[in-house]
Amino acid sequence: MKQNLLKQQALLVNPTRRKFLRGMVVGGVVAGLSPWGNLLAASAMPSNNSQILRGTEFDLTIAQSLVNFTGKPRLATTINGSVPGPTLHWREGETITIRVTNHLQEFTSIHWHGILLPYQMDGVPGLSYKGIAPGETFTYTFKVQQSGSYWYHSHSGFQEQQGMYGAIVIEPAVKDEYIAQRDYVISLSDWSDEDPMRVFKNLKTQSSYYNFNQPTALDFFDDVAKEGWDAAVGKRKMWNEMRMNPTDLADVSAHTYTYLMNGTTPAANWTGLFKPGESVRLRIINSSAMSFFDLRIPGLKMTVIQADGQAIVPVTVDEIRIGVAETYDVLVTPRDEVYTIFAQSMDRTGYACGSLAQQAGLSAAIPALDKPEPLTMGDMMGDMSGMDHSEHDMAGMSDKKPIQVRHAKTEYGPSVDQRVDTPRTNLDDPGIGLRNNGRRVLSYADLRSLPNIMDTRAAEHEIELHLTGNMERYTWQFDGLEFGQSSPVHFPYGKRIRVVLVNDTMMSHPMHLHGMWSDLEHPDGGVQVRKHTIIVQPAQRISFLTTADAQGRWAWHCHLLFHMDAGMFREVVVA
Repeated sequence: MKQNLLKQQALLVNPTRRKFLRGMVVGGVVAGLSPWGNLLAASAMPSNNSQILRGTEFDLTIAQSLVNFTGKPRLATTINGSVPGPTLHWREGETITIRVTNHLQEFTSIHWHGILLPYQMDGVPGLSYKGIAPGETFTYTFKVQQSGSYWYHSHSGFQEQQGMYGAIVIEPAVKDEYIAQRDYVISLSDWSDEDPMRVFKNLKTQSSYYNFNQPTALDFFDDVAKEGWDAAVGKRKMWNEMRMNPTDLADVSAHTYTYLMNGTTPAANWTGLFKPGESVRLRIINSSAMSFFDLRIPGLKMTVIQADGQAIVPVTVDEIRIGVAETYDVLVTPRDEVYTIFAQSMDRTGYACGSLAQQAGLSAAIPALDKPEPLTMGDMMGDMSGMDHSEHDMAGMSDKKPIQVRHAKTEYGPSVDQRVDTPRTNLDDPGIGLRNNGRRVLSYADLRSLPNIMDTRAAEHEIELHLTGNMERYTWQFDGLEFGQSSPVHFPYGKRIRVVLVNDTMMSHPMHLHGMWSDLEHPDGGVQVRKHTIIVQPAQRISFLTTADAQGRWAWHCHLLFHMDAGMFREVVVA
């Protein structure tokens, strides 16, 4: 193990070489360097040539294709031969038919993320249907009941990590008030040359396997200089006793990940063209398996007009944190010759990027990665009212009254390594690494849905669940129970239900409830914003309302792929 870690550290010492190797990759194809020749060029389609399919009938083929993002050919799980898969354009009110044919040697599936439909069409094996067997074709058909930007992906094994995802753009039945001269999908994702099963095994063996932002002796002496010897020693002792790491911001880092924008590496420079003064709409989708991204366009303000496909009161910002599975639509009005679209990973180990330019071939400077910031005591323990905040970076956190929470009987067993008794409830915190960074950063407190999309009924039922885990064992759960040990959550049909989630872990979890909207509540009461995926930050308590108007069996899970597979998944039955 020690030799392996030394080898990994040596690879990270020379990021220039790693970037150079990736710099030779253009649109997933390495020109002149691969023994695969024309086969590679034919099967690793550049994202700029990915299909855009429109209409009411679609044919999608799932197969393995060769791709190359790092200088080495690898097999990806592709939809119609490309990564990402085709962008599907639908129209609100129309009935669509999608025939999905499986050319793999294993079962597959497609889940239509955030789309309202009958549960039999939701695409979750074991709940919606058995999945799509090798050689079979499954036909999805449903009426489109919404508009906006969404995405689709496999819900089978680790196929999503291997490239099986694509964007959905739904035109509204009534003309959209935001008509832009240019309209681009920005799909962010993470690719690994490693077999995802191996990545998962490495995490199960050592949860910090891919984390190289470990506290150092220099960090310790910095703490001594700022806080004094006793406080610095106490802090290090506390983290050691909890067997936790304050720099554990992401389970998987750029050590194995290459971050992509529309299936393109940073060196390949995906480019969206514009003319000076044109309005450009960017439909930003985090279609990664495990990575949060902080996106900005230096020199350009972004006006956010939709969150998770739903219209909001427009808000103008410099930077947006996009959790896994979230989508944001923004408007920009570029005037200079070229701009960089820069999306750095939350752990600051790498980035995806592309350009907005007046002509192809142009590129602007790429910003340096921000310095990673360690988790604070507030991130770990919740509301720190009454403590000396001067010893901890609590910037951006509201001073709320502590909330003492109830804990489930099953919640604290051998599978759980942490609990939070006084979670914070603020929504104005943009998250670790974004607090007071000198830029105007979007937070959930900035998001306000338009009033005409809300169910105004009060909650008739309430359920509270805790997000739990054990980093040493790399297990994740609801209320201390992995999926295989849990029973379904029951929502009475037609009722308005309040759901309370308390995050007892040190990681942010993007929680996705299938089949129904999640109307995030403001801590002081009232609905804040309608979403399909809600980030619950460390030591945070959030509540949302949902209308149980979709009968059937639905999935509810963390959208970090390896967390879901490690147990943070529940079945919801609406009846």
